[in-house]
Parts: sequence; structure tokens; C-alpha cells
Amino acid sequence: MAPVNVVFLGFLGSLAAGMMTAVGAIPVLFGWTISRRTNDALLGFAAGVMLAASFFSLIIPSLDASTKLYGEGVIPALIAVGGVVMGALAVHLLDESVPHEHFVKGREGRETTSLRKIWLFVIAITIHNVPEGLAVGVGFGGGDIANGTTLAIGIGLQNAPEGLAVAVALLSEGYSKPYAFTVACLTGLVEPVAGLLGAGAVSISQLLLPWGLTFAAGAMIYVISHEIIPETHQHGHQKAATTGLMIGLVLMMFLDVVLG
Repeated sequence: MAPVNVVFLGFLGSLAAGMMTAVGAIPVLFGWTISRRTNDALLGFAAGVMLAASFFSLIIPSLDASTKLYGEGVIPALIAVGGVVMGALAVHLLDESVPHEHFVKGREGRETTSLRKIWLFVIAITIHNVPEGLAVGVGFGGGDIANGTTLAIGIGLQNAPEGLAVAVALLSEGYSKPYAFTVACLTGLVEPVAGLLGAGAVSISQLLLPWGLTFAAGAMIYVISHEIIPETHQHGHQKAATTGLMIGLVLMMFLDVVLG
């Protein structure tokens, strides 16, 4: 069993990453706005960071961990495939069962008339942020502090533009600056909860580590493909969004090599 401080580090790392959502939303308090093109480029950057983290900080370490446990061969590959599929399926089921709404894609999940649009939007961002917090927690919970730190930095970097995008979107809906900032902050608070659960789970047994890593990867890849990329390609700024994605991907890849 991993020491308690590793689980605590998982919580702190995911908390720090989640709070970067608030940092990103700070400009709205001063009346700063960004163009739709810049917003799509920033969200593309977030997608690139998540994509690189999924492979370099989650799937590859999972293969290494399972190879140490079971040796080379088909078992590590099957664990990676199984974990990625289960992670994607888990987010898909949340999307289908929990009522939520995206500003561009519109309403998804079960129909409801009892929730205001703002809360449907908050639920959508919460579903989005769960895999990110889980990834950071699992990274630390497995005992690899360098990998956990890389994940926390990467997820934190991509949370900043997401926080700004959330706050700007709320302003465009007519909400006040303090309200938009507060909601953006709150959407990041689910990450330390997910991080604590992830770190605690994989610390119980090393057998769970490769599954936890690939589960988080599958969940993030699903979010990238199902939510972020479609959102960034809705306004005719595909080139800016793709440029942002490539910058985020190579930056996260660089951080993983240097810090890991």
C-alpha cells in the first residue's frame, strides 16, 4: 500500500490543477474579453494538452506498470485496451444519463425542466473535469511523483483557458462578472474530489494502477473527441483551434520528457 502522503499529494495536485480554472477566469473581473477565434484556439490548446497527457503520462506508464506485473505480451495490451474502453464508456454513460447543456452543442442527457440552464452548463463542465482530476490523482497514487507532477502541471495549464472560456460564455449570457468568475471557480472544485478518489483507489493495490491510468486516459480522450473539438470547430476557426491543439500537445510532450 502506498504511503498516506502520496494520496494526500494526489489530492493537493488535483486541487492545484482545479484552482487554475479560477486563475484563468480572473480577467473577466477586470472586463477583459477575448474573441471567439482566440477562445477556440485556447480550447484547442487544452485539448492538445489532454491528448498528450492521455498517451505520454497515462497509457505509456500503464503499459510499463502492467509489464512489470505480468511480463511482456498480450496481458498489458489487453489491460490498456480494457481501461481505455471502460473510461470512455463511463463518460458516455454520464453524458447519456445526466442532464446537462453545452453553450454550442446544446442540451444532452435526460430531459429535465427543473434545472436552470446555468446549472445544466455547470453539470456539463463538471462531467468534463472529473477525468482530469482522476488522472492527476492516479498519477500520484501510483507512487510516481514525477509523473503526478507532470500531470498536475499539464492539467493546470489547460484548465486556465477553460476557466476563461467558461467565464466569458457566462458573461455573454448576461450574468455579472462576479457571478461568472464564481461559477468558473466552482467548476474546478470537482477535480480534487476525483483526484482523492483516484489516488486512494490505486494506492490500495498496485494491481489497480494500470487500470486506473488507462481508465483516466479513455475518459479524457472521449471528452476531447466528443466535446472539446466539436465546440472549437463550430465557428469557422478550425485552423486556430488545430494550431492551439498542436501547441498544447508538443508542450505537454516536452514537459513529460523533461519532468518525467
